[in-house]
Amino acid sequence: MIGILVLLIALILFGLLAFKQVSALILAPLVTVFVLVCTSLLEGQPLDILGGLLDEFMPAAAQYVSDYFMVFFMGALFGAVYQFTGAAKSIARTLSGACHGKFVAPIIMCITGILTYGGISGFVVFFVVYPIALQMFRNANLTRRLIPAAISAGCWTWSMYGPGSPSIQNVIPTRVLGTTAFAAFGPSLVATIASFVMIFVWLEYRSRSFTKRGFFFDDPRLKNQLTEEELQASDDEALPNPVIAFIPILLILVLYNAPIFPQADGTRAGLPVEAAVFVGVVVATLFMFRWVKGGVSQWVQVFNKGAADSGVSILNTAIVVGFGGVVQNTQAFSDLVEGLKTLEMNPLVFVMITVAVCAGACGSASGGMSVAFNALKDTYISLGASLEDVHRIGAIAAGTLDTLPHQGAQITLLNICKLTHKEAYFDIAITQILIPFITCGIFIVLATLLGV
Repeated sequence: MIGILVLLIALILFGLLAFKQVSALILAPLVTVFVLVCTSLLEGQPLDILGGLLDEFMPAAAQYVSDYFMVFFMGALFGAVYQFTGAAKSIARTLSGACHGKFVAPIIMCITGILTYGGISGFVVFFVVYPIALQMFRNANLTRRLIPAAISAGCWTWSMYGPGSPSIQNVIPTRVLGTTAFAAFGPSLVATIASFVMIFVWLEYRSRSFTKRGFFFDDPRLKNQLTEEELQASDDEALPNPVIAFIPILLILVLYNAPIFPQADGTRAGLPVEAAVFVGVVVATLFMFRWVKGGVSQWVQVFNKGAADSGVSILNTAIVVGFGGVVQNTQAFSDLVEGLKTLEMNPLVFVMITVAVCAGACGSASGGMSVAFNALKDTYISLGASLEDVHRIGAIAAGTLDTLPHQGAQITLLNICKLTHKEAYFDIAITQILIPFITCGIFIVLATLLGV
């Protein structure tokens, strides 16, 4: 119990330091050292901090980079193309125009969801969609407090764990379990639709509730106020045709999921996600080449920016996975897993709990899923659950406790939106912790009924 308490304290320490905006590159090794020191004392082992960092921390981080760098790299390139050509903004503006000032927060959620379902990194979507969200919220005289939840709910929920999604959380199980991106299609489709509807209803409910209580766009009660430059409209900006902008996104989804390419075993399957997104990058570049002023030399800068973004994104995630790699080798983690295994519970509930806890410990959906699947794959199989069901419940559960206040992505988004946790985190927690847990419950019930 003391060892488990140490892990809990480490998680709290992780959250507090992240809340203070300490870089993950410093934070993860620092908290790892705390765990190594405490576990060495508790287990009566010689203190070997350097050995723990070199033999456990770094191999876990390096393995994550080795496995998923190309996914991050291609996704970041695709996102850079859509950011600098204005293609993402074109899609956003087209969809926002359909609402005519109504359902503003849910429409923002739909915009970000469509972009991320098409393979654009959520971190890129933050910067692309925020100016659009700001204009739409201003025109509707709606409080800015809902902007972070509206943006991130589209990035990290149904578009992340929906069937066929090219997200890293949907790719990891295919590599570890040998499943497909459409694993458990029937119940996962129902659960994804239910998740979308619940988030849509919540955001609209909260929009009307804030307005009734006198919270509007111009709110002097907010700690950080907007500048005049941020309030300027840009509706006259020339952008690519939205139909052209949609084509590479749809192409990625088709190439990744359609069984059209012959395999060595005689079957047919879609392209690997890296290859599918690469084709999307090429097509998007050809279709929208003229929208980047400056010709080839400026396009080189676009790709350089995407490549740099990919390095930062995967390193921040991998370094936290390194922390998880140390945690999974502690006796406390083994005791916790063994304790859970002795409880009488549905195997999918066990998968949900373990993946969610790992995601919370890592502050990362993909990082937590990697730790859980690497440590517990054999356990999941021994429990007798369908691997397709394990794939889907793992993808959904990874997007629950990863959204605790220490998650780096939420801290980044709140800074972009000039809001604090106190002002905006409640709706983030509802849409990205509570509703995904409800979604887990819906999926488990459907999968259990279908498996009987």
